[in-house]
This record gives sequence, structure tokens and C-alpha cells, in this order.
Amino acid sequence: MRLSAEDTFRKYGDRIFSAAFSVCRNRADADDVVQDTLIRYLSLDKEFESEEHLKAWLLRVAINRAKDITSSFWRKNTVEWEDYMDDLAFEEPKDSHLFEAVMNLPEKYRAVIHLFYYEDYAIEEIAVILRRPAGTVKSQLNRGRALLKNMLQEEWNDDE
Repeated sequence: MRLSAEDTFRKYGDRIFSAAFSVCRNRADADDVVQDTLIRYLSLDKEFESEEHLKAWLLRVAINRAKDITSSFWRKNTVEWEDYMDDLAFEEPKDSHLFEAVMNLPEKYRAVIHLFYYEDYAIEEIAVILRRPAGTVKSQLNRGRALLKNMLQEEWNDDE
């Protein structure tokens, strides 16, 4: 199963961007990841079993490419993600607050939280995408949730 470049971008571009942004925390780098991921897809001579297989492959490539970018010398000398908050659109103001909390998590928890809650992947599927054992993904998801709960609870208590 193969999709055209246009169809792939139309169907998965936003998801690739979201996954990349959750790792890079930078709009320009996330845009680059989308482009790199689609170029890699187009240059790959492979048939995918299903659309779900294609989606998982695209997200895995995007997350790995985003990690490469974040560990590069040039990336370490760029503007922080907070400077882009005004450019992002959220349906509800509380979504912006939750997004900020997620972005403040360590990367290993951010990627797992993103794939689980925003992309609706099961733990086993996330393990395949991130190439980690399912037990590791499950514990990272639980630890990420606990960190989020503590961060949001502290902010809520501070507002009282």
C-alpha cells in the first residue's frame, strides 16, 4: 500500500508535525522534520501492509529525526519553544495550559504521552514505534502522568 506525496501530507502532515513538535519544541525544526520524513517516505521503495502501518512508520521516522535535530550542535543554540506559544492554535484556553505542562516534561515522557493521548496509540504500538519494551513505555507513561499531575496540582494549589 502506497499513498501519493500529496495524500500522505494531507492525511498525516499534522500528526507528523505534532509528534515532531513534542520532541523538538520548535516550529521550524518540526517543519523540517515533516519535510525530511516525507522525503524519506518518497525515496523509500517499500509497500506498507496497511494505513496503520504507514502511520506508525511515519511517526517513528519523525520522532527519530526530531531526536537527531534536538541533539545537534545547531539546535542547542536556538530559541525556546515558549517563544512560539502565541503562534499555536488551541480550541480551549485550558488546552494551552495542558500543552505547556506536557512540553515541560522530559522528552522520554513527552513522546509517550503524545503518542498515547494525541495519537491514540496503545502501549504495545508505542513500544514498536519508539523501539522500546512495552514495560518501559508503560512505566514512562505512568511516570509522565504522575509528573503532569504533580505539576498541574501545584499550579492549581498556587491559584487558590
